[in-house]
Amino acid sequence: MFLNSLLVVTTDLAAALLGNALFRRHFHLLLSAVIMFGPLLNLWVSQYSIFAKRSHFLYRIFLRSGWGWTCVFVGSFNFLLSYSVRRSLILTLRHLSRLAVTGTLWLGFQKVLNLLENATGSCYEPLSVAPELASGANEAGQPLLLLREGETKAICISSGMLWRGYEVSEDIFLLCLCCLLLAEETAVFGPYLNLGGTSGAPLRILFLFCVLLLSLWLFLLFCLLAYFPQFPTQLLGGALGCLSWRVTYQGWYHLGPSWYCPGRPGVGLLTT
Repeated sequence: MFLNSLLVVTTDLAAALLGNALFRRHFHLLLSAVIMFGPLLNLWVSQYSIFAKRSHFLYRIFLRSGWGWTCVFVGSFNFLLSYSVRRSLILTLRHLSRLAVTGTLWLGFQKVLNLLENATGSCYEPLSVAPELASGANEAGQPLLLLREGETKAICISSGMLWRGYEVSEDIFLLCLCCLLLAEETAVFGPYLNLGGTSGAPLRILFLFCVLLLSLWLFLLFCLLAYFPQFPTQLLGGALGCLSWRVTYQGWYHLGPSWYCPGRPGVGLLTT
C-alpha cells in the first residue's frame, strides 16, 4: 500500500508538471537556452570527473541507443493508454505512428548529415618527422598533416587519422528531439487524470519510466555540453532537433487526424 501510494503521488505530481500549459509552451525555450549557454559550464566543471570520459557507462549504454530507449518506453506508454481507453487498434496505431515519423526523421537526418560531412570534410594523416622539424611545427602551433583524398569519415577515424570538416552534433540532435518528444507524448497524462481516466499501476509505472528517461536525457545533455563543448556543431544539432519538433508537433500534427496526419497526442482520447 505504501509503494502504491508513493507511485500515485509521484506520478500525479509529474503529470501535473508535464501537463501544465506554461511548461508545455516554454519547454522548448528552456531547452534552447540550455544548448546555447550550456558550454559555459565547462569553465566550472572538473575535467577529472567520471562524466568527462566518453567511456562512461551512461554514454555507452544509453546515449548510443537513445532512440531505442525512447521508442520502447514512449511506445509502451502510448499503446497501453490508447488501447485501454478506446479498445481500438486503429486509433492505437495512429498514435504510435508519430514514433514512426520521428524515427524516419532521425534515420533520414543521419544519412543526410553523413553525406554532408563526407562531402565537406577531409581526412588528414599526422606525419612522423625529424625531431628538429617536429619542434618547429609545435612552435608554429600547426602539426604536420598529410591530406588523404577519397577517404570517408568512418574509415578515416577508424584508421586513427584526423577528420576535419563541417559537422552537426548527432548526439545533441537526438537528445533534443527525444526530450521534446517525451514532453509532448507524456503531457497528455495530466489532462487524462483530470478527466477521471482510470490509471492502474502498469500505466503509472510506464509513465514514471518516461519521466525518468526525460530526466536522464536532460542530464546527459548537460554533461555533453559541459564536458565536451563543441561550438557551433552542438548548436546546429540542437537547432535541427527543435526544427524537427516545430515542423511535426507544432505544425503538421495540428492539421488533425487523417490518412496523411496522425494528429496530436491525446486526440480521440481526452473526452469526458
